Amino acid sequence: MSQTPEFDRVLIKLSGEALMGNQGFGITPEMINYVAHEIAKVYQANVQISLVVGGGNIFRGVAGSSAGMDRTSADNMGMLATVINSLALCDALEKLDVPTRVQSAIPMDRIAEPFIRRKAIRHLEKGRVVIFAAGTGNPYFTTDTAAVLRAHETKAQILFKATQVDGVYDKDPNAHSDAVKFDELSYMNVIERQLHVMDMTAISLAMEHDLPLQVLDLHQEDNILNAVLGQKLGTRIYNN
Repeated sequence: MSQTPEFDRVLIKLSGEALMGNQGFGITPEMINYVAHEIAKVYQANVQISLVVGGGNIFRGVAGSSAGMDRTSADNMGMLATVINSLALCDALEKLDVPTRVQSAIPMDRIAEPFIRRKAIRHLEKGRVVIFAAGTGNPYFTTDTAAVLRAHETKAQILFKATQVDGVYDKDPNAHSDAVKFDELSYMNVIERQLHVMDMTAISLAMEHDLPLQVLDLHQEDNILNAVLGQKLGTRIYNN
C-alpha cells in the first residue's frame, strides 16, 4: 500500500459515544487520548483535517425530547455537549503538538472561534486541524448533517465516519448473526434499503453534492490513517 495519501483534505465525523469508553457516560481520558493519537497520525501524513464530534456521550437531544423535554431546548443542550467534546479533543491534540482550532456554530467567543467558512479554510491551508462544534447551530439537525454541511463548505474530498461498527450492514450485526456487510454502496441503495448510516437529511445532502462517505471502525488502530492512504476498509458510499 502506498504511503501517499489518497486525499488532501478530509472531514472526520466522530461519535460522542466513542469518547466515553467503557464507563457509559462522559469522557474517559484513555479514549480521548486514543482518538487524538489516531488523528495525529493522519495529520503527520500532511493531510488537511477537519472534525465534527457528536454529543451523545453527554446528552442526546432526541432522547431528551422523547422524555418530555421541548425538542428545541433538548437539541440546544445536545449542541452544547458537542462543544464540551470539541474542547476536550482540542486539548488532547494540542498536547500532541497538533495545532488545532475550535469553531462553534453558536457564538461563544470566550472559548471558541465563531464558524467562518473562509477562516476555517485558511486554518486548513495553514496546516491546522479545525473542529466544528455545536452542530449546525440549529435544532432538528443532527451532527451527521452538520458534518456533511461542513465538508461541503470547506471542500473536503471525502467524509470519514469513524464509529462503533466496522461498516454498513444489511441489518443490525449485534442482533443478527447472518448480517451481511457491504464493501460499497450507492446513496440510492442506502435510501431504498433504509440503511441506518446517517439520517436521511445528511444522506440526501451528501448525495446531492456528490460527497463520498466512508464508514469505518474507530476502535481498530490505524483505521483512519489507512483509509486516508486508500486502503479499502469499512464501507464506501458514493453516487453511481
